[in-house]
Amino acid sequence: MNEWPRGERPGIEPSGGERGGATVLLLAVGLVFVLVGTFGAAVAVATMAAQRAAVAADLGALAGAARALDGDAVACAAAGDIAGRNGGRLVGCRLDGLDVLVIVEVVFTPLPGLTRVAASTARAGPVRG
Repeated sequence: MNEWPRGERPGIEPSGGERGGATVLLLAVGLVFVLVGTFGAAVAVATMAAQRAAVAADLGALAGAARALDGDAVACAAAGDIAGRNGGRLVGCRLDGLDVLVIVEVVFTPLPGLTRVAASTARAGPVRG
């Protein structure tokens, strides 16, 4: 025998006052975490691309300097080969005496649909004392 109408009991508040505010707050906090994580990942990808461009430029310049006595074309071909093997693209190369100056670019995608380029320059040649 049920003495209370519609299942209500004394001392228990009806659930009609709950509107899901905590759920909305939890979803907002979760969205903030996702956005911060995505931004952090994009920054990390950009940093790694800049480092890859610097390494490819340094190694390309060293490879070109090793072939500097063979002429501009041979030195730049060696620099381009090594830069390409290290994930970069040689966009500029020239000899300055026995020094080789190179510019290397690395294309990266920090976020889907967003493509950027990291560039680095390097110079290598014989030790002067």
